[in-house]
Amino acid sequence: MISRKENAALARHLFREALNAYAIAPGELIIHQDRGAPMIAHSYRELLDAFGVRRSYSRPRVSNDNPYSESQFKTLKYSPGYPGRFEGIEHARAWMSEFIAAYKDRPHEGLAFYTPADVFHGRVEAVRARRQAALDAYYAAHPERYPKGRPLARCPPEQVTINPDDGVTSMAENLLNDPQPGNYAYAPTNPSTTEKIN
Repeated sequence: MISRKENAALARHLFREALNAYAIAPGELIIHQDRGAPMIAHSYRELLDAFGVRRSYSRPRVSNDNPYSESQFKTLKYSPGYPGRFEGIEHARAWMSEFIAAYKDRPHEGLAFYTPADVFHGRVEAVRARRQAALDAYYAAHPERYPKGRPLARCPPEQVTINPDDGVTSMAENLLNDPQPGNYAYAPTNPSTTEKIN
């Protein structure tokens, strides 16, 4: 979403549409976010709780607590067509629409050169099978080029983790990190967040 302003109502609208569009099951999603006012607003948090979405927050005054988001922003800003400044909101929306359409179909090194769309839409195994068939055919024709044996098509990681710890962080410690714990269902927060990506 690209908007002229940022507030909890827009955050609720964005996530309600996404959660409904993709039929996210309760407990299936963790949202990692900063501690901006819209992200800690009671109404926004209540919406996520209603959908069974768990919350994770960046640590206060730690700018690199979401390296995946920061990497995406760098990719965007270093894109050859990035205008530097947008002429207005419609220009920004049009440019971002084209960028995201290309980005989701761009192979990512961190995903073993699968695309975000492959992972999101569950196409990894089909793509991996095609890659393996090509590797097998080449290996059969030129085994001498593979002194370590048959090459295997890589898979993307099963999980990505932000700020991993030793796995012993307690619920009480996590709730203490929550900016407004209130009377909500347990929501994991930093220092440990793990998301299943396929």
